Amino acid sequence: MSFDFAQDERGDTNILGLTRMHGWIILDKPLGLGSTQGVSAVKRALRSGGYGKFKVGHGGTLDPLATGVLPIAVGEATKLAGRMLDSDKIYDFTVMFGVQTDTLDAEGVPVATSDVRPTMAAVEAVLAQFTGKISQVPPAYSALKVDGERAYNLARAGHEVVLASRDVTIYSLSSPVRGGGPAQLVEGDLRERNGFGEPPSTTVQADGGPPPRAGEELEEAPLPHAPLDEVTLTAHVSKGTYIRSLARDIALALGTVGHVTMLRRTKAGPFDLSSAISLDKLDELARGNALEDVLLPLRVALDDIPALSLTPDQAGALRQGRILAGIAADDGQYFAELDAVPVALVEVEDGDVRVVRGFNM
Repeated sequence: MSFDFAQDERGDTNILGLTRMHGWIILDKPLGLGSTQGVSAVKRALRSGGYGKFKVGHGGTLDPLATGVLPIAVGEATKLAGRMLDSDKIYDFTVMFGVQTDTLDAEGVPVATSDVRPTMAAVEAVLAQFTGKISQVPPAYSALKVDGERAYNLARAGHEVVLASRDVTIYSLSSPVRGGGPAQLVEGDLRERNGFGEPPSTTVQADGGPPPRAGEELEEAPLPHAPLDEVTLTAHVSKGTYIRSLARDIALALGTVGHVTMLRRTKAGPFDLSSAISLDKLDELARGNALEDVLLPLRVALDDIPALSLTPDQAGALRQGRILAGIAADDGQYFAELDAVPVALVEVEDGDVRVVRGFNM
């Protein structure tokens, strides 16, 4: 049981000395784990650490066959989990050429094959076609609903699933082999506003496998005109983008077929791998009553929104759902706080401040 009485935005204490947790725990989701299982793991950690019972949710589904950044919202942060669905994301992914599966990943069964193998030069030449605003058809095995049913349930039952195309934005798509730069949308102001810098620098091994770890020797990059069985790419994408569909369409543009064999999310909104922890580390911290050490402030998810400082009277009025009038602030959304304690996500219009999401902290 935690008896740390230091109060901050991440967690405070009640009269019994129980730490009240409000913020984000970022998991480095392992292969095979579903997003809801990640939520359950955090719930168990909170219970085993003596923190009590809290609302817990995830900020964006990550397929079981994918790894990487999975933001887990705890306490009042769950009120912001929906905003994470709208955030940009960055992925590393490997496309294996020559086989397309029904799920568009390694879990599925082959539905098409091709003897064509593209070269690195050909891959780099088509990336610009998939950069900027593009239209893509989501995979049949997806969580989208068709007549009230999940598409993947219909597909598994043998039904033909036809999904409508959707517009998404690929901000950058890169193949870092030989130090080549990424094909990218010239909207640096948008990338900066969303908290994204350049895509992470990665080096593809000669066999097209995942980037080597620090300290490992790099293999020689493939020759530009040698046929490839697979290639690893990095994509910075908007909400709603399906990497499996992107891989399928890239392979088709190269005159072959393909599917995803590796998918790793390296950034989701403001969260990246630098703050992500493994399940083993989560359990270790829970046993040591030290989950506060990795709990990121609720405010981090709103790092693109300016703060609005309140007086005690103003904070009290907003907590009662009242409208503040005559506030000298530009129109737009703000993170309203009282002495660094979150009060509400608010909307300012013509000097009036209205609550969008209130926080019970």
